[in-house]
Amino acid sequence: MNRRNFLSATAAAALVTLGPRAGAAQSALPSEIRIGYQKSGPLLITKQDRLLEKKFGDRAVAVKWLEFPFGPPLLEALNTGNIDYGATGDTPPIFAQAARAKLLYVAANPGRGDTQAIVVPPDSPLQNIRDLKGKKVGIAKASSAHDLAVAAVESAGLAFTDIVPVYLAPADAAVAFARGAIDAWSIWDPFLAIAEITRNARRLPIDPATASQNSFYLANRDFVGKYPHVVAIINAAVADASSWAKDHREEAAQIFSDATGVDLAAQRRTVLRTDFMFSPMTPPIITQQQAVADRFRRLGLIPSPVRVSDIVWTWTPSA
Repeated sequence: MNRRNFLSATAAAALVTLGPRAGAAQSALPSEIRIGYQKSGPLLITKQDRLLEKKFGDRAVAVKWLEFPFGPPLLEALNTGNIDYGATGDTPPIFAQAARAKLLYVAANPGRGDTQAIVVPPDSPLQNIRDLKGKKVGIAKASSAHDLAVAAVESAGLAFTDIVPVYLAPADAAVAFARGAIDAWSIWDPFLAIAEITRNARRLPIDPATASQNSFYLANRDFVGKYPHVVAIINAAVADASSWAKDHREEAAQIFSDATGVDLAAQRRTVLRTDFMFSPMTPPIITQQQAVADRFRRLGLIPSPVRVSDIVWTWTPSA
């Protein structure tokens, strides 16, 4: 079965939950669904194949897609109700929860962390994480790269205060890295892949256990409360797109490139090392995420403790 037939079939199956036998509460639909996405990930496949449009179009539900450069602004849009659903790395939800944002975890993408790294220029004298002591490291504040930098330096026996974090959005950090204004850069794909290809950026070795990070799908709390059945259908669509991408990586890379304008070679590298998994929020995943929250609280980077389980929505995939 080709991509379009596969995804169309799953779209039709999901619509059964909105059929004429559904109760009034379950059949209520918003006039518009707004999805926040970034430059990689299964949401791009969902977008490019118009999977949600196929599911909801005949019910007069518009689907609007908004691109974000990284997680924190995406979650701010979720908090304010400017989008309803989106995907980020592990750290943005921690900072958002600490700021009492109105959002819920609705699913997860467990990952090994291969799609992010701390990189240096090819001719840099820095050879390991300990060499970062006293050095300027470009970091997108409150992003997954922030957590990677903290975890990596601590695993090397340093304190986060031993480095000089330079907080920059990915585009600005890319410029700083190219100009030599920062010594190293903690970053994720596809920005990582672009830096490797165009700048011969070199990864500093990091223990795989330290680098391992999950990413998450989140939704506006009020939207989930009003339309839980819609969130479940969106989850199912992204799960199907994830499953397809896992077995069709070359075609997925082309979709990512077409959707974002990022060079195909960079997106191909991104896709080849992406863990295309989609999961409900399980106890082990929640425990891992709580460890991230506790790390940032210990460093005083969030003002008060947060309990991840307080903002978890339970999704049960249909058989």
